[in-house]
Amino acid sequence: MTHRTSRFVPIVIAISVIVGILIGTFFANRYAGNRLNIINTSSNKINDLLHVIDDQYVDTVNIADIVEKAMPRILAELDPHSAYIPADKAKTANDELKGFFGGIGVQFTIKSDTVYVTNIISGGPAEKVGMMPGDRIVSIDDSTYVGKKVTNDETLRRLKGEKGTKVRLGVVRRGEKDLLSFNVVRGDIPIKSIDATYMLTNDLGYIKINKFGETTYPELLISLAQLEQQDFKGLIIDLRDNTGGYMSSAIQMVNEFLPEHKLIVYTQGRNTKREDFYSDGRGSYQKLPLIVLTNENSASAAEIFAGAIQDNDRGIIVGRRTFGKGLVQQQISFSDGSLIHLTISRYYTPSGRCIQKPYSSGDDKEYEFDIIHRYERGEFFNEDSIRQTGETYLTSIGRTVYGGGGIMPDYFVGEDTTEYTSYWQEVISHGLVTQYCFDYTDHNRPKFVGMDNAEDILKTLRKDRVTQQFINYCDNKGVKRRNNMILRSQHLIETALHGIILYNLLDIEEYIEYINKDDQTIKRAIELFNNKQTVPTLPDEKQARDKKVAKANSKSFVYPFKASILRQPTC
Repeated sequence: MTHRTSRFVPIVIAISVIVGILIGTFFANRYAGNRLNIINTSSNKINDLLHVIDDQYVDTVNIADIVEKAMPRILAELDPHSAYIPADKAKTANDELKGFFGGIGVQFTIKSDTVYVTNIISGGPAEKVGMMPGDRIVSIDDSTYVGKKVTNDETLRRLKGEKGTKVRLGVVRRGEKDLLSFNVVRGDIPIKSIDATYMLTNDLGYIKINKFGETTYPELLISLAQLEQQDFKGLIIDLRDNTGGYMSSAIQMVNEFLPEHKLIVYTQGRNTKREDFYSDGRGSYQKLPLIVLTNENSASAAEIFAGAIQDNDRGIIVGRRTFGKGLVQQQISFSDGSLIHLTISRYYTPSGRCIQKPYSSGDDKEYEFDIIHRYERGEFFNEDSIRQTGETYLTSIGRTVYGGGGIMPDYFVGEDTTEYTSYWQEVISHGLVTQYCFDYTDHNRPKFVGMDNAEDILKTLRKDRVTQQFINYCDNKGVKRRNNMILRSQHLIETALHGIILYNLLDIEEYIEYINKDDQTIKRAIELFNNKQTVPTLPDEKQARDKKVAKANSKSFVYPFKASILRQPTC
């Protein structure tokens, strides 16, 4: 070895050692499971973590399943309304607001592990082939469908489908000895946003809206045209229990009632510029006396509508404080069909208030219990119990309104619990009202054939003394009669029974029209209309006193469970 060559030997050895150390370190980390240095410097920690788990976890794992479980938890850390919807539920979630879905056109309930058809959608595929309310579906596509596998979700999965596809149903019908078979071609089944349209008085129209979907605005125009034919002079729009929907629908609908260039709502977020939405002056009912009904379940788009009416002093809000959702979600779809609703901005009413109620990121439980806390504070019964601590804002004429906790009505109407008793609470908690109404309807359908008038049906129900039958029914089901409490709740029980049976035999509009006759908020709204108090004014002391409504007398402090109908699944 020459002297020149020997000079490079230490360098070659050093390089070899360094390369050896690097190679050794790589393989040591690779097989010892220590890749945290990569994860900690990665811009996609979660993706790297999943790769580590997939490569090196001690047992076989389903990465897709881990992702499905992690998605909702990640979004829950942001706010209460950012949410993940799995692929198998995404279509159903969109159908609700789209206004239609592919199906056979029946409403159903499940009893004794069997599907009972409760209503047939008029003009739908099931009606065309001769199916009837009361039919029992016992097989689907020649496969027996009874027993524990029968659930709402599974029934919807089997009966819904693309328009034009077929399903074969085996049906048991009361009075028929043999099994009936129907080949049903699925069609587009409408989902109505408006439950009821009718005249409350000779001059006052009423529209009940259950959500804000793609078809809600056209439905509203149809409803207004119906009331126009009956020469209505004023309008109640009932948004109680309306949980919202599309903001665009609410904007279109408010536009019908506002003069030109009135701010309806604006949105703004960290990465979204402020966007203002104004009325265009083309609305046909800009001067029609207007009353909007709200309660603690009126949310989102319903609050946009109510807020625009209130802040522009265009009409009055009657009822109870709204839910308080002021966050705007964008729908983002994934390739597998799943999607997320991601909050991208807040919306603000014309006065500048955001009515989103307070929340803590990652603490959905406290947020969900807010309605219960309102009840416990007495807010359902007494206006003075309502806590609104947000900033104050001014309407167009200078009335004070509050941000940060829903929309406070101009005229408060408390929950009336004078007829509630612990007996009624026990009956409701056991689900006996809906059970009895289903059984009664199912056994007596022949009696009501040809009756399409609510009054005729109510006469028959009174003749049959269904209230007394129901009390005996409850007694047999383990809820013992307590005569004094039954006497106190008698009118409440009768109204609930008659209303739900009307719904079973006719439809939701007849149910709503019937229960509204005893509704205290409706009565207050009619009184305000008759007294020409539908135009907001700056309050003086007398008006402030007039707005107070006496606290409902509820010495037993029973939570006001309602016998409201449970909307039956439609497929």
